[in-house]
Amino acid sequence: MKKYASVEAYLADVPDRQRAVLKKLRDTIRSVVPEASEKIAYGIPTFVFHGNLVHYGAAKKHLSFYPGSRRVMKEFAAELEPFETSAGATVRFQIDKPIPATLVKKIVRARVKENLNRGARR
Repeated sequence: MKKYASVEAYLADVPDRQRAVLKKLRDTIRSVVPEASEKIAYGIPTFVFHGNLVHYGAAKKHLSFYPGSRRVMKEFAAELEPFETSAGATVRFQIDKPIPATLVKKIVRARVKENLNRGARR
């Protein structure tokens, strides 16, 4: 696996069509939580807000969005039905069938709430 020093370096290495979709996903996430920072974690772009929030990435045959929470995946299971998902909190999608921005925003809001609640319990 190639190591990246920044999200920008990661995105620069992604093919143009995939990069355009990932940038829209990134912008959608940022619109919900503008105060989040970004880093590379687990080899992919990661938003951080009171801990890791969500991740996203590109593979050869698909793009992925990682909510990082099985509870959130279960909460939005019906809306995620059109996409390939895994129990490990992964949503795979194609360039021509991205996850709707409204659904991404709902998932990110749920993850923000989850992270804040987890922090309050500590």
